Amino acid sequence: MTLFTPSLKSISFLLANTLFLVQIQIHVCLCASKSIDMLVLPLKTQVVPSGSFPRSPNKLHFHHNVSLTVSLTVGTPPQNVSMVLDTGSELSWLRCNKTQTFQTTFDPNRSSSYSPVPCSSLTCTDRTRDFPIPASCDSNQLCHAILSYADASSSEGNLASDTFYIGNSDMPGTIFGCMDSSFSSNTEEDSKNTGLMGMNRGSLSFVSQMDFPKFSYCISDSDFSGVLLLGDANFSWLMPLNYTPLIQISTPLPYFDRVAYTVQLEGIKVSAKLLPLPKSVFVPDHTGAGQTMVDSGTQFTFLLGPVYSALRNEFLNQTSQILRVLEDPNYVFQGGMDLCYRVPLSQTSLPRLPTVSLMFRGAEMKVSGDRLLYRVPGEVRGSDSVYCFTFGNSDLLAVEAYVIGHHHQQNVWMEFDLEKSRIGFAQVQCALASQRFGVGL
Repeated sequence: MTLFTPSLKSISFLLANTLFLVQIQIHVCLCASKSIDMLVLPLKTQVVPSGSFPRSPNKLHFHHNVSLTVSLTVGTPPQNVSMVLDTGSELSWLRCNKTQTFQTTFDPNRSSSYSPVPCSSLTCTDRTRDFPIPASCDSNQLCHAILSYADASSSEGNLASDTFYIGNSDMPGTIFGCMDSSFSSNTEEDSKNTGLMGMNRGSLSFVSQMDFPKFSYCISDSDFSGVLLLGDANFSWLMPLNYTPLIQISTPLPYFDRVAYTVQLEGIKVSAKLLPLPKSVFVPDHTGAGQTMVDSGTQFTFLLGPVYSALRNEFLNQTSQILRVLEDPNYVFQGGMDLCYRVPLSQTSLPRLPTVSLMFRGAEMKVSGDRLLYRVPGEVRGSDSVYCFTFGNSDLLAVEAYVIGHHHQQNVWMEFDLEKSRIGFAQVQCALASQRFGVGL
């Protein structure tokens, strides 16, 4: 999920036509490693039926198709909570207001280890510097935070510290937001969770506070099951990873998220053909617009207009003899995906498609087969189902960035190396990886 920055041009991954949501439940276990403690978290999915989402007419229609939910305990004595894992945001937070209709909340009055953060503390004045909306003082001189997300949801409350327990590990003094007010664009589903666990590169993110040097995940292409690992993934069975460095800009820029997982996209190939684009179109400009973010909270991949158009035209050209285009100028899937196809309902498999390769600095990510086309649930034209190209146009969504979504990370071991400031990936069968860790799917 992307935090909403007021200076951004109405970031809105507009998923108005989303018909289902897959929720990943994570049950925590502690595993031992010879060199470093690590946490291995098995993933499984829950499919939510279409039509189950309330829609506010004055808010963006955005729904998360995959939510990573961590079950853990917080406070003294421990209280059970569930938190959505979000690599696109920094501050972790829990709902602390029982007056709202949520299935789970955290009660700070029941925890003897709970401590609010004063607004005069260094935590409030210095460590919140990367929040899109600056922290402030409330009437009780406590550190107050307002978080606003690209899906039009928001949360507001005070910073506090308490003990978080994961597996057999306890982390006293963990900073989080104790939120007494929130709005969600998907109230029914979001109310099942107690809060959110921020996992970006900010100093107050959960992974930064835990001081793990890296974390990894792997999502299956068949049912989104997989594994999340906190710690080192140095296993003999894992193929060597290809690494691309994280891009860092120290100067604050209006359109650049300094704590996002930003990499440098340098080119795109369709089959063996490199798109005729100058490398400069992939470089952020003087405002920071045009950064490339790897975001597990976004489903598909979105490219800025000129790059998307070049990819769209080449993919159309190479598939003109094997795919039938949906000729409907009024149909744009999820607000930004305007290349769709008609495939007979009787057809059991897609034809052989050209591979799309994303060329990063020092690494390459290949997208092939079924990951290139997504069957739109419930969309039928005559005797045909509708499949859409899984790359979208950022310009149609008023997004000033390239975003690499989780759909193109399926069956890819994704490692976020905070210590060496890089992201590594390698093709792997994620279902088999989960079995090697001894976690059930």
